[in-house]
Amino acid sequence: MSLIDSAKAAQDRAYAPYSNFKVGAAIKTSSGAVFAGVNVENVAYPEGTCAEAGAIAAMVLGGETHIVEVAVIGSGDAPTPPCGGCRQKLREFAAPDVKVTMMSRTGETLIMTVGELLPGAFSHEHMD
Repeated sequence: MSLIDSAKAAQDRAYAPYSNFKVGAAIKTSSGAVFAGVNVENVAYPEGTCAEAGAIAAMVLGGETHIVEVAVIGSGDAPTPPCGGCRQKLREFAAPDVKVTMMSRTGETLIMTVGELLPGAFSHEHMD
């Protein structure tokens, strides 16, 4: 299954009863493993979780920490980019040149790198 197909399959399982904006994300690691996640809403909106965060948590649980590719698909008419917090989360595990494919519900696609999505990111390199 392709990375985009994994994100689409995940999106179908998203829990978004309040906004009805379902998001699926899939990440590929350097080992070739794919981990998917979905957004999970909560009646207290700020307490929900993003699809990218879910995929990253699954990746870490699986013993991996190096993302080499990302796909995100949302319910809107335009390609769905990761939110600001998820951009930072992705940067924690992905180099600036990692490709992020963003898709809309109609299949419109936008491809950018992690570095383009979060230029000038504060990263672990700053902590060395």
